[in-house]
Amino acid sequence: MPQLVLWDIDHTLIDTRGVGRRLSAAAFEEVTGEAMRRQAKIDGITEAVIFRETAQLHGLTTDRADFERFAAALTAQHIRRAGELREQGNALPGAAAALDALDAAGVRQTVVSGNVRAVAEIKLSVFGLDTHIQWDGGAYGEDADLRPRLVELALVRSSAVLQETVLIGDTPADVQGGLATGVRVLAVATGRSSAEELRAAGAHAVIPDLTDTEGLLKLVTGSSL
Repeated sequence: MPQLVLWDIDHTLIDTRGVGRRLSAAAFEEVTGEAMRRQAKIDGITEAVIFRETAQLHGLTTDRADFERFAAALTAQHIRRAGELREQGNALPGAAAALDALDAAGVRQTVVSGNVRAVAEIKLSVFGLDTHIQWDGGAYGEDADLRPRLVELALVRSSAVLQETVLIGDTPADVQGGLATGVRVLAVATGRSSAEELRAAGAHAVIPDLTDTEGLLKLVTGSSL
């Protein structure tokens, strides 16, 4: 039986419904002095890469110190505008029940996310989804550029056995991050990627959303994944 679930956040557990982009734009302008006219690809990409590639779209060259300032500014934006996020964003249907059910089944849960840790914590706490998350066992957007490395870090930090770990995410990048490390992947088609795209990426199973709590629990804790 799996002992650990690695959750993605955006479009897997929550949807910021555009608020996240606005907060990123505000932090980008604060740090670079440039209005964010365009944003690099974000689906399944870590925050460090998004910032660097967005800066390049504006003709800017950045370094690690610039990213760290951006991460701090982005965190501050989320703290100041948490009410806006709560009012306009939402927890995805079934997310809270899924987290509760896995906890009741004795499965540990943490996060593998492109978000920086402070922002990840704010996003889940705003929607009441943080109760069962073991934050120190996760891996975040400041830890590495690529998903496979984040999964590796989470396995080490959680002292997990990869055969007893399931990753749940909504993008081909999530799927690839799990496959590259030998972790089983349950993909949820609640983001911009279709079920067909997630299957083509190699997910071991694909579900339309998190609303079938019993079915999800069987997939994660049973032998059918």
